[in-house]
Amino acid sequence: MSDDKREDRDKREDRWTEGPELTPEQASELRQAKSEKPAPPAESAETLRERQRLAQQEMLDRWIGGVLVEQRRSRRWKLFFRFFFAALILASLAATFYGLFGDTSREPERQHLGVVTVHGVIDSESPASAERIIEGLNRAWEAANTAAVVLHIDSPGGSPVQSQRVYHEILRLREEGDKPIIAVIEDVGASGAYYMAAAADEIVAAPASLVGSIGVIFASFGFEEAIDRLGIERRIYVSGENKGFLDPFSPVAPEEREFWQTVMDTTHGQFIDAVRQGRGDRLADDERLFTGLIWSGQQALELGLIDGISSLDALSRELFGEVRLHDYTPRLDPFERLSRQFGRVAAEWMGVPSSRSPVRYQLP
Repeated sequence: MSDDKREDRDKREDRWTEGPELTPEQASELRQAKSEKPAPPAESAETLRERQRLAQQEMLDRWIGGVLVEQRRSRRWKLFFRFFFAALILASLAATFYGLFGDTSREPERQHLGVVTVHGVIDSESPASAERIIEGLNRAWEAANTAAVVLHIDSPGGSPVQSQRVYHEILRLREEGDKPIIAVIEDVGASGAYYMAAAADEIVAAPASLVGSIGVIFASFGFEEAIDRLGIERRIYVSGENKGFLDPFSPVAPEEREFWQTVMDTTHGQFIDAVRQGRGDRLADDERLFTGLIWSGQQALELGLIDGISSLDALSRELFGEVRLHDYTPRLDPFERLSRQFGRVAAEWMGVPSSRSPVRYQLP
């Protein structure tokens, strides 16, 4: 091969490497030259310290940056929850003030049933208090477009005094003879709730409603033997030999039991007289009526405790061909309810006796 051709080959570009193609001898010389290349000069101690300081500074900056990001994220969530709870409180206050002062009691222009709700235990401190029910009855009675006043009952009974107050108010309104008063029993109309209903012109209930329970109950416990076993001494001071006869930690003498039974019988007699006066000849001649038994709506119809099987909506459709109802029950003041509940709990914690009567027209 000529020297010119060899030189051209040396200068030819190799597609597998960068640069011209090398002979084995040239490649060996190139590797030896690279290995003999002097190492970079060693850095001074000052330079190393500065490099380390910069690395630490960079790491600290990254950590501070991460902390700031996390703090901003936490602050955003705190602001979100603060705004959320503030909006929730404002919405609750707005709903409360609207319920208290909003014009939501405007009477409908067409004839309708004026509904007064009796829900839950009848008690002076409960929503089913005589004061609230009587106020609702008078509102419905005085409304010009009320075709009938409906006492919508779903209650197991409660205070005899509260029940008697509503009973006599219904009788007073009935004497005016302006419009009928109808008692509609939903799930339960028992004891004091039935006491109220007995004053109405008419009582209706569902077939499966629970009606009746014309009786009086007093429930308590006797702990005298329990405290003796625990070694507890009961200290009670009274003025009047019978003042503490209902104390659950003291034994009941036979004469005390007999006296308390007369109180129960007297209250029961008032209940019976009220039912007889309200229902009259509609009551069946059945000695079980006043024994405290509770009946289904179907049984109550056969016994004369109610006048028909119906419901609130069905009664409205029967009168108007459609449902026309308006609730005249006074709205509950949430602040008053909260203060009453707080007062009741505080009294229980401090051992203050309750003002509720121990004798109840109520299911056990």
